[in-house]
Amino acid sequence: MKLRVLSLMLAFAQPSFLRAADFDAAAAANQVGLALYRHLAPSKPDDNFVLSPYSIESALALVYAGADGETRAEMARVLHLPSDDQTVRSGFGELHSAFDAIATRTENTAKERRRDGGAVDPIEWHEANRLFGQQGYAFRDSFLNLVNDGYAAPFAPLDFKHAAENARTTINDWVANQTKHRIDEVVPDGGINARTRLVLVNAIYLKAPWQDPFEKDDTEPRPFYSAGGASRNVPTMIKTADLGYAKESNLTVVALNYLDRDLQFLILLADKGRSPEAVAAKLTADDFARWSKIGEGNKTLVALYLPRFHVESGTIPLGASLRALGMKSAFDEPAGSANFDRIAPRKPGDYLALSDVFHDTFIALNEDGTEAAAATVGVVLSTFAVAAKPPKPVEVRVDRPFLFAIQHRASGVCLFLGRVTDPR
Repeated sequence: MKLRVLSLMLAFAQPSFLRAADFDAAAAANQVGLALYRHLAPSKPDDNFVLSPYSIESALALVYAGADGETRAEMARVLHLPSDDQTVRSGFGELHSAFDAIATRTENTAKERRRDGGAVDPIEWHEANRLFGQQGYAFRDSFLNLVNDGYAAPFAPLDFKHAAENARTTINDWVANQTKHRIDEVVPDGGINARTRLVLVNAIYLKAPWQDPFEKDDTEPRPFYSAGGASRNVPTMIKTADLGYAKESNLTVVALNYLDRDLQFLILLADKGRSPEAVAAKLTADDFARWSKIGEGNKTLVALYLPRFHVESGTIPLGASLRALGMKSAFDEPAGSANFDRIAPRKPGDYLALSDVFHDTFIALNEDGTEAAAATVGVVLSTFAVAAKPPKPVEVRVDRPFLFAIQHRASGVCLFLGRVTDPR
């Protein structure tokens, strides 16, 4: 029987198991996010594209907790995970706690600004994990306890066997509530059925104001050029400020801080004549680790022209991509090879395997800040002051397709990674 993961997920092969001492959850998530981007985004070069490396890796960590044998070794290679459960839990737990702490700290900052006559909201951050399983199925208590205690993923029984559509609605409603209805249907029609036994879900929601908002009165229509050269006027935000800035080979990087500077919005703008994909093909997790420090120390006076944009991925099925990237045993290829016996005892003709992967992401950026959400559902089936007399600023016109990321500066992890080809 098949296990389905409705999640955004990715894979890149590495040496087998990492040593626990070498594990970096942020780097692992970024490696997976880059690999998935490179695998999927080029197929639709004219479209906007966005995914959440953090949500992907978080959801797949839940699935990994139930894998064993060669299936677990295979997932470790693809997801850059160590064999030790405690190390994996600690890595993701530290990230989860860091994001919760950011939200709490910005509540105090927002209160201070309001006392000074300012009008700013704190960063909103919400992350939730949940297991939805077939009522009466023989899930191992050890697995349920592991994901509940280690990943705050409580178990909720549903009846997939007799009411699969009702179960799908329940799961989608839960995700919608967690993401403030920015993602309303991550599990598509037919995404679960009577053979579904377990659905593992990660949902995240972020609403982050800029440290220094753009002036709305400065926004004006300016041309944005498509890859083919055609242009359309789009609302473009304008700011001249000291910003994190780097000019690298064929690439300009600009960083905009969110409130309290723990999170940043990275603009990755390829030089004219080069595509975002040409840049993405050479990006590494080490690049994002380096750029997480781009706002530290000396900054550069930048005249930035940045379009407002709104991107929704829609549900992305990834099963075929995952198999191509090396997770064959997890999908029961060859037949009988899937090993998720840590989730439930294997029986003749009744064992768990991955059957599909789905992911849905939303992001909207304007003068005030950014709102973003992502859902990664794993189904286990039977599955971002001008100085006095300033120097001439560096001018950065984001007037053509570009890459972007929302990044946690301390760890370097990309909460979101994407491409804008049409900001409208």
